[in-house]
Order: sequence, then structure tokens, then C-alpha cells
Amino acid sequence: MRAGVHVSTRGGYREAARRAAAYGAQAYQYFPKNPRSLTVKSFDRAEAQRCAAYCEEHGIVSIAHSPYPTNVAAEDAEHRARTVLSLLNDLDIAEACGSLGVVVHFGVYKGPDPLEGYRNAVVTLSAVTRQWNGKAKLLIENQSGEHTFMGTTMEELAQIRGLCADADKIGFCLDTCHLFASGVWDGSPDAPWLVKAAELGVTRHLAAVHLNDSVYPSGGKKDRHAVIGEGHIGEPGLTWLLRHPLLADTPFVLETPSGNDGTHKGQLALIRRMGG
Repeated sequence: MRAGVHVSTRGGYREAARRAAAYGAQAYQYFPKNPRSLTVKSFDRAEAQRCAAYCEEHGIVSIAHSPYPTNVAAEDAEHRARTVLSLLNDLDIAEACGSLGVVVHFGVYKGPDPLEGYRNAVVTLSAVTRQWNGKAKLLIENQSGEHTFMGTTMEELAQIRGLCADADKIGFCLDTCHLFASGVWDGSPDAPWLVKAAELGVTRHLAAVHLNDSVYPSGGKKDRHAVIGEGHIGEPGLTWLLRHPLLADTPFVLETPSGNDGTHKGQLALIRRMGG
């Protein structure tokens, strides 16, 4: 089990890796560019490659997270076109930094035909995979159900990947708070959703887990992350997940509020203890 945390890229990509190492993390997540814009970023490739070299030297793995406006299922075709260009840019940066891939949300659709939302997601993701030839993967993340009906179940994750062109360029990132908020998980150990994920091949293509506790109870469809051990999921369920043999090589990355000292060091120490 690799314990990790989301870090800032202030000072550059290599500095982000060094920031994670200073926390004692074996993994980290970062935004490859402005998280509030789909604008394509020109970046210092040599600096990104120094980040990759640093991570390899120190045994650290990383994932990138696409900007908030990214929406592969949007009703607006122009927005989807911008999303494709943005994701290709994210993948290029992630590849240069030596990252496993780029996390992308399943997508939000608010039009009249629910099936159109799924079709949009398949077409948009396929437009990216057809043009991408690197090792970094698109990592589809399950959703909480707060803004959309889409993307909460293992069946949806597996099917959307299976329908995409060049599906080998797509993996997954599971978020524990989203699983809990959507009602897919009630926080219990030995949860059936993980059995289903294994049966459908989701765990086989799982690159990372966002390890987040939940401010609200299961099924509330409210995506509000809590400090580990202070939310409604509870330590028994999170401990079960951290120790599960199917996830033994999976990075667990915190997206939680910082502790009283302004860092995540305490939570990293806690999940290491929970993970055995």
C-alpha cells in the first residue's frame, strides 16, 4: 500500500514531487495546469522530466487530475471539443512527469435523454484515446451522484471503458467518499461493490484510490470530504480497504482537509497504521 496526498505544483512539477517526499508520501496527485480552466498549457518539458527522474529515484508514483471544467458527457459539443484538447494536454504533461495517468470524472449530463450523456462520454473519451500514444492513461473516476445520475456504479465504469476506442489506454480511479455518498458503499468491510469490481475487471485496471472520509452519511449524494477517521465511513471499512489484497499495489491518495498542523502528516501516519 502506497500512502499519498494531493500536493501543489507551486514552484514546478519537480517541486511538487519534493513536497510529497517531505510529507513522507510514496504517492501524490497534482493538477497539471490551472484547475479552473481548460486552456492548453505550454510547459517546460525538461523540468517535467526532472520530476519524473526524481520520482523514479525516490520510489514515488504520481497521478494528475484534470481541471474542474472537464466534462466528457456535456451537452455542448464545443465544450466537449475543448475537453478533448485539454485532456490531451493533461496526458502530455503527465507523461513527461512520469505519472501513471490523468484522473477524469465520469461526466455530467443534464439534457433530456440520459443515454445521450453516456454516448457523449464514449465519443469524447474515444476522441482522446485515438490521438494519444503515450503510457499515461485516462483514469475514469466514479461519481457521488450529487450533480448527476451517471457514473456511480461498477457496471457503468466497466461498460464505458469497454465501449471506448483503444480501451487499453483507459483505467480507473475509485473515490471512497463518492462510493459512500452515492450509496454504493455503506462503509462496511467485505462490501459487495469490490466483489463486483473484481468480476467486471475494474480492479484489474485500477491505478489509484482517492482515500476520503465523508462528512455526510451513506446515500446522501453529498460529496464532502472529511479528515480520515472523523467522518461517517469509519475506520473498520477504510482499514478493510487499505488491507485488501486486490489493492496491495494501489496508491491511496488523500484529498481530505489538512490536520490541525496544516499538513496531512497525521493522516498519512494513521492510514499507514490502518494499512498494517
